[in-house]
Amino acid sequence: MKRGRLPLTALRSFEAAGRHLSFSRAAEELYVSQAAISRQIRELETFLHQPLFFRHHRRVELTDAGRRLLDQLVRSFGDIDNMLSEMVVTPAQSVVRVSVEPSLAAVWLVPRLNRFRAMRPDIDVSVEVDPRPIEFRSDQAELALRFSAHNTSWPRSEAERLGSTVDSPVLSPALLASGPPLEKPIDLGRYTLLHEENRQGWARWFEAAGVPADAAPARGPMFADTSLSKQAALLGHGVALGDLMLVRDELASGALIKPFDIDVASGAYWLVARSLRNLPGPAAAFADWIRAEFADSRRSLEEI
Repeated sequence: MKRGRLPLTALRSFEAAGRHLSFSRAAEELYVSQAAISRQIRELETFLHQPLFFRHHRRVELTDAGRRLLDQLVRSFGDIDNMLSEMVVTPAQSVVRVSVEPSLAAVWLVPRLNRFRAMRPDIDVSVEVDPRPIEFRSDQAELALRFSAHNTSWPRSEAERLGSTVDSPVLSPALLASGPPLEKPIDLGRYTLLHEENRQGWARWFEAAGVPADAAPARGPMFADTSLSKQAALLGHGVALGDLMLVRDELASGALIKPFDIDVASGAYWLVARSLRNLPGPAAAFADWIRAEFADSRRSLEEI
């Protein structure tokens, strides 16, 4: 018999009815009506020119031909099911790719990623550390977290402001205990100042603190980003001008202290995407989590 003529639907109906010895239970299993099962089996018997069931009042019984066919179908359908189970590829874990500024990735995002994992174990996060502008091409991340002192938008993308960056001097309590007292801002000149990228940050802070430009200390080692200057401050190498959101945990634990209540706004963090309103499901879930975490970080700063 040509395979194209195999009455596959009728064979499936017969196999279920034969296993259950019940047309009604076969109908329930296959989500069809009992009348449909009866019709399929009658058509199969017509095709084979012989009965497959003895029909009694309220029950059915397999004929010899029915038993032979059922045995073959049970084995065949079982083999097919096993083969398909082995061949089915488990769907790939959903992945959201996010491009993040190096400091924000190391100091803020990575320590919190386990929270997102606990909330959405079905989504993996690929963190791509890169401070450069991103165009969100098909081979790039779907989301970006960016710091900017001035920008509020990026070409061909949408940006959402997550929160301001506020800088203030921080140092280890051990360094302060072993060094000269810090009674006024100019006293910082007796400590090593830790700079990030350039010396403009400290210059802005001393200006806000009322220290004349010609008297403000400017020397000290320079680091590429906040994570490095924070680590140097934790080790007691000097005083860092810390982004309060990125040193919040160290301030809360006492690992770093803030000697003056003089803070200087230096920019803002932004959530950026080609279209924030049309993100894929995993990216949208991660974006919502980022918003909530930033809000929580801002609230936490008020409690320190």
